[in-house]
Parts: sequence; structure tokens; C-alpha cells
Amino acid sequence: MAVRTAPHPARSHARSRPASHRRMPKLKTVILAAVAYLVGFIFLFPYLIMLLTALRPQTSLREATIFPSQWMWSNLANFWTGGLAHNLFITLKVAGGSTLLVLLVALPAAYYTARYKFRGRVAFLILVLTTQMFQPTAMLVGIYREFFQFGLVDSIWSLILVNGGFNLAFAVWILNAYFSSIPRELEEAAFIDGNGRFGALFRITLPLAMPGVITALIFTFIAAWNEFVVALTLATSPQNQPLTVALNSFIGQYEVDWQNLFAGSVIATIPVIILFALIERKVVGGLTAGSIK
Repeated sequence: MAVRTAPHPARSHARSRPASHRRMPKLKTVILAAVAYLVGFIFLFPYLIMLLTALRPQTSLREATIFPSQWMWSNLANFWTGGLAHNLFITLKVAGGSTLLVLLVALPAAYYTARYKFRGRVAFLILVLTTQMFQPTAMLVGIYREFFQFGLVDSIWSLILVNGGFNLAFAVWILNAYFSSIPRELEEAAFIDGNGRFGALFRITLPLAMPGVITALIFTFIAAWNEFVVALTLATSPQNQPLTVALNSFIGQYEVDWQNLFAGSVIATIPVIILFALIERKVVGGLTAGSIK
């Protein structure tokens, strides 16, 4: 006859313990969380002030209060009626075209350097890294003269080429590290299944390397979206100026149209924030590629 054993008193006590008696977080965790929230608030505070200033009327810009006494939502509507929507579209075309150009060039370059140990491979990667050290501002005169000789001044294509060229090195390095972290055996298995080099690349390697591709995409897009100096030099007519240059028209010699300037700045930051929030996890994965072998 089977004998029933009584439940262990400690085990039954653990089961009957209410959820409210769970262990509280450690003091170190609470302090780190508080510091993180404080640092986040410090970084977000200028954007909050920019938004509140964009919603102030012209007569209350010098008020000492944080929140405006009267909310002027029409300042945000003036962005679309004042012609800046066209400049926003120019910025979108420049950033999108530069990102597409970078991916078309960086993907095959990074894949080839990651999979083939050819002569001069290290020198090529060092040369790519060296080009990242040059800033467009330092070569602005030469860039303007070169595009002037080719008749590309005041053209969207000139902005796409410059932004793509100066963001290409970062994309190659990120993608090279990610392709190197993907085992070759996965592609060899695809070869056995009847796939060629391009089939294995598009069906196996690229899906696995998507975090690195998205990282290169978002950083290139943001850099081209925020670029100002080259656009100010090459885009001479208002209809070809991106939004960063068009917003500069609100700054006059004796007066600054703060509410419209900040309203345009707020609208200009929204697409980048949304894009980064959607793919933030893949960006973290792409930046840490190759750190663990």
C-alpha cells in the first residue's frame, strides 16, 4: 500500500507566500535606474524647450515661464503652408538616395573582403578607414570645384554623391564585421542544395546580416538627413535646398523667427526618431557584430 508523504513545510510555505513579499530591487539597481532617467531627461530637455518655443506666439517669446500662456498650433501648420514641405521632400530624396547608393556599393565590397583573403585586403580596409578621417568641410573648396566642372552644382545628385561617399567607409566596416561573423558552412550547405553564390548570398547570408545592413542604413540616413555645410555650398537655389539649409532662412541679420525655426526643427526630427525607434534593436545587434566569436 502506497504511503503518502506530508509536504515539506518550507516548500508549502514558499508556495503560500504572497506575491507582495517578493524581493525588492537592490539599492545599486535603483541608483543606476535613477541616473539613467536623469541623463535621459537632460538629453531630452532641449527638445522639450524647442517644442514649447515652437508653440509660443511671437509676443510671448521673452516670457520667463516654461509653458506658454497661449498655445499657437498654427506655427506647426505654417511649416506646410510656407513651402518648407518641398524642402523636406528634397531632404528625403537626398537621404534616401545616399543610403541606397551606400548599400549598393558597400554590400559587395564588404562581402568580398569578408569572404576572400586576396592580396592587399588589409591595405584596402585601412584605406577605407582612412577616408573616414576626412571631413567634408576640410575639402569643401575642392568638392565645389569638382562638381562645378561637371556641371552638378545646385543639383540633388551632387548632394547624394557627397553624402554617399563620406558615409561609405563606415558602412563597409560595419558590414565587413557582420559578414565575417556569419559561418561559411551555412553558405556551403546552400551550395550543396543547388544554390549558386548569389543564391546563397540573398537567401542565407543577407537575411542573417540584416542587423548590420540596417545599422549601416540608419547611420547613413541620419548623417545625410542632418548634413548642412555641403548642402549650403552646393545647393544655391531655394528649390534645391534641403530642409537644414531652408531653416537657415529664418535667421536674419537683426531678428530670428524663433517659433517658426523651432517648429521646422521639431518636424524635421520626427521622421528620424520614428525610424530609429522602429529598428533600434537591430541597430544594437549590428553595432555589436563580431564582438563575440
